[in-house]
Amino acid sequence: MQKDILGAALLDYYHDRYTEDILTETNISEEDTLPLPYLFRNFKEMPLIEQKALALAKGKVLDAGCGAGSHALYLQEKGLDVTAIDLSPGAIEVCFLRGVLKAKVIDILDVTEKFDTILLLMNGTGFFQNLEKAPYYLKHLKNLLNPDGQILIDSSDLIYMFDVDDDGGVWVSTEREYYGELTFKMSYKGNTSAEFEWLYLDFERLEQVSNEVGLQCELIANGDHYDYLAKLKL
Repeated sequence: MQKDILGAALLDYYHDRYTEDILTETNISEEDTLPLPYLFRNFKEMPLIEQKALALAKGKVLDAGCGAGSHALYLQEKGLDVTAIDLSPGAIEVCFLRGVLKAKVIDILDVTEKFDTILLLMNGTGFFQNLEKAPYYLKHLKNLLNPDGQILIDSSDLIYMFDVDDDGGVWVSTEREYYGELTFKMSYKGNTSAEFEWLYLDFERLEQVSNEVGLQCELIANGDHYDYLAKLKL
């Protein structure tokens, strides 16, 4: 298993050892900063898209890629039955320390329990890794839904980062077939993760892939910068 960069940083912040932030880098962008305080934000500090998703959450909830557990904590305080999952052992430890009642280290593909709401926030389509694998992940998520269940997922259309010609064509300086397929890595206190795939999916393609696997896809809200929230249902 690769280094738990996220978990180490979250544990440092929780235990008042905050001295620096996580650094991120992709194949199409220079090094950027992921501020640790942002990962511990409360509801009022969250983007409107996240607030909308949490307002729509109902019933038994799966918070996938939960990080420090901010979404799970808010919903738990609202009386919902929430299970928070992440691949980072450190993140799950922080979730428990902050008061999340149900949290576990598990790959979303290994989840078999059914839910009324599945949350995939902070670019939830990143879970799919690349466009080719998106249908496989969506089929699995579909099987985790109760009959009236919903998937609330957000992402961004990265088209703004590329040159568009007069005919609407996109010039993409990348080895990938789709411009939203990135390779990512994170660094913290001198440790760097292995590169991993991360998918940013525009709404039209999300809708197309969702329909292909038998899910309805509805645009719920647009954010301030090419981002959006979608709801998928059976």
